[in-house]
Amino acid sequence: MGDEVVLGVDAGGTHTRCLVVGLDGRVRGHGRAGGANQRSSADPAAAFVDAVAATLHEAGPVRVTGAVFGVAGAGAAGLARAEETVQRAWSALGLPGRPEVGDDIGVAFAAGTAEASGAVLIAGTGAVAAAVRDGRIERRCDGCGWLLGDEGSAVWIGIAGLRAALAALDGRGCDTVLTERLPAALGVPVGDQQALIGAAYAVAPAELGALAPPVCAAAEDGDKAAAEIVADAAARLLQSLAAVVAEPVRPPLVLSGAVLREGPVAERVHEALLERYGVRPVVAAPGEYGAAALALRRAGRPARLHEELLDQARAG
Repeated sequence: MGDEVVLGVDAGGTHTRCLVVGLDGRVRGHGRAGGANQRSSADPAAAFVDAVAATLHEAGPVRVTGAVFGVAGAGAAGLARAEETVQRAWSALGLPGRPEVGDDIGVAFAAGTAEASGAVLIAGTGAVAAAVRDGRIERRCDGCGWLLGDEGSAVWIGIAGLRAALAALDGRGCDTVLTERLPAALGVPVGDQQALIGAAYAVAPAELGALAPPVCAAAEDGDKAAAEIVADAAARLLQSLAAVVAEPVRPPLVLSGAVLREGPVAERVHEALLERYGVRPVVAAPGEYGAAALALRRAGRPARLHEELLDQARAG
């Protein structure tokens, strides 16, 4: 039957990542697939199946005894749908029992610390801030999805860049290199406003997050419009965090997501946190490590294994 293992799955708008960990805390397999956000990804169930299947294939003969899925878009408004989607994928894989399903906030926090209380700010495909107490989300701000919020996220930055480029093309806005860089990123002719609009609407909303890196690069190169977008993104993320934490801010304060891992938005947020609160944040490991750590905790394994798993992620 193989060794007993748990699964940790982190599902965002762009990627779904899975980790298989033995009850001794040793990583046995790692896999990934496309996005599985319930609001913005094309086929979440297929992404779950592909990610878990690839991971179990790498792990070899094992016996799955538990799993934690952290799914973007699986807050109270989307939890039932996420649970149904995960269970459908779980059954298709022929796995026993019923996995635990929640949103990606607790998973992101657990990917940064083994502590039970603190705060987390996430900015990847989406964006949300939350206060965590005794392992539960006590208060959250934003995480409303690409249409209604996720301010400061990669998708938000990408859409803001598109708006700046379109405004420059039709005379409403200032000149910007985004009129060249974003069409190039989307594979359409430079200067053709209608082609840019068509390309933007042709992709899934989550995929617009791929435009954030060229916007951030333009800001670093001194482009005024892009620099304003970056500054606004950082300010909105800090505003979300301020809405959920009380001063004085006490660590751990976890930052998660590609936008906060490196680049100009991350630099602004790090500087502001140190200046305003005197806190040096912890940058989270990939979310699947947090999910797997929570699965180990649910299986009764000691907090020491949680910490050791995060150390493995950072060393790798």
